[in-house]
Amino acid sequence: MKEQRRRFTVRKQRFAVLVLTLLLTSVVGCLGEDEGEGSILVSSGNNGETVPEVAWMTSYGGSGEEAHGHFILACEDGGFLQIGETGFIPNSAKLLVVKVNATGELEWKKEFGSKGHNLGNSAIEVGDGYVVVGALDEDSTVIKLNKTTGSTVWSQTHNYGGSDAIEHVVATDTGFAAVGYIDAEDDENTFFTEGKGRLMLLDQDGEQQVDRSLNPHMAHAYRLAVHDRHLFISGLTEGAEDYALVKATLSGEVVWAKTYGGGQADHNFAFDMAEDGSMVLSGHTLSDTENWDTYTVNIDNDGVVLWEATHGNPRGFDARYIHDEVWGLRTTEDGGAVVVAGTGDEYWSYSKCDGVECSDAWRVYVLKFDAVGTLEWEATYGPSQGDWAGEDICITQDGDFVVAVDNGAFGFLKLNTSPEVEAS
Repeated sequence: MKEQRRRFTVRKQRFAVLVLTLLLTSVVGCLGEDEGEGSILVSSGNNGETVPEVAWMTSYGGSGEEAHGHFILACEDGGFLQIGETGFIPNSAKLLVVKVNATGELEWKKEFGSKGHNLGNSAIEVGDGYVVVGALDEDSTVIKLNKTTGSTVWSQTHNYGGSDAIEHVVATDTGFAAVGYIDAEDDENTFFTEGKGRLMLLDQDGEQQVDRSLNPHMAHAYRLAVHDRHLFISGLTEGAEDYALVKATLSGEVVWAKTYGGGQADHNFAFDMAEDGSMVLSGHTLSDTENWDTYTVNIDNDGVVLWEATHGNPRGFDARYIHDEVWGLRTTEDGGAVVVAGTGDEYWSYSKCDGVECSDAWRVYVLKFDAVGTLEWEATYGPSQGDWAGEDICITQDGDFVVAVDNGAFGFLKLNTSPEVEAS
C-alpha cells in the first residue's frame, strides 16, 4: 500500500475472527465516479469484544488518477476536512483538500499547485478559516482557506533548504509554529524523507519569522502540540531508528529531547496530547516482533513512559508476512487513545485466505486503549473487493470516530461507538 511500512507486536495471538458483512450505504466517487467496492467486512480480533459499527462511508477523488489522504480534521461545524494529494509525486501530484458535512456529503474540494511535486500534510482550524500545510514544488507551504467556500485567504511558500515541507502546524499567540523537514534525501517518499528536522515560526499571515534546526534530535519532525507555553514535537530519529520527542520554548529553544523504542527500527507517525499534557505516540516497529507491528507509548509531560503496548496481526494470519502500519491517533476523554493503521501482507510468496478474509487484502485496523494501556478492542474494516488502509482518525462531537481511508480516493469512514456490533 505504501512506500514505507512498519509493524507491530510479537503478541501475535490467533484470535477468533468474526466477519460481519454490512451493506455499504454510501460510496461516492470511489476509485472513479461510480465504481463501488461491494460490502464492508468488519472483523473483531480479540476474544469476542464489542466493536464500533459502520455508520457510513463516502469517498471523493481529485483530478488525478488516484488520491491519497494523510490527515483528517473534525471541524467545529460538525463536518470533516481531509488533506493529501491527487496524482503522484514527483510528476503529477497536486495538493488536495476535501471538506464534507456531518453526514459525509461533499461541501467543497480544492486543489493547489501545478502537477508535479506537491504535498498536502495536515491542517488546523482557526476562528476564521482552515490553515493547511504541506509543500508546493518542493518548498514548504502554508495556506489559509475560507471555511464556507474553500477559497484562498492567503498563501505563503518558503524555501528552507533543498526539498522541504511542513508536516504540521499549531496556532500561537503571535502566529503559528510549524514543523517538518529540509534537505530531503529521499524526496519521493511521502512519509520518511531522510532529511533534517526543522521548526518554523510564522506570523499570523504565514510570513516567515525564524526557524530552528531540530536535526540533532530528529531527521523528520512530524507532529506538534502546545501545552503550558511550550512546544512538544514528535518525529523520527536519523535512519528512522527510534521515536523522537522534543520539548521546546515558544521561541524554539530546546528544553529536552528523548527517544523511545527498541533494538530495531521504530517509526513514529502518530501523536496527540491530552488536556493534562500527557502524550501518546504511535507508529510501527520491528523491535522484538516477527514483522512490522503497531507500537504505542504513553508519555507524561516530563517525557517519562507511563505505558507501552505492541499489537498486530488482528486477522490471525502468519505474522511473518503481515505489516501493521500506524499513521494516526487521537487521545480520548476516558484517558486512553484510539489508533488507526493499515494491515495486510506485501509478499508475492505468501497469500492466505480464511473464509472471506485474505491476507493480501489490506484493511483499516483500529485499536482502542484505556487509560493504563489495556487494549479494550481492535477491529478491521474493508471492502469485499479491493484494499483499504487507515491513514488518520478523528473524534466527532458525539464521541464517534471518522477514519481517513486510503482506497485510491479520500475515504471518510464513520464508525459509531454506540450502539455497537456484538462480536462472538
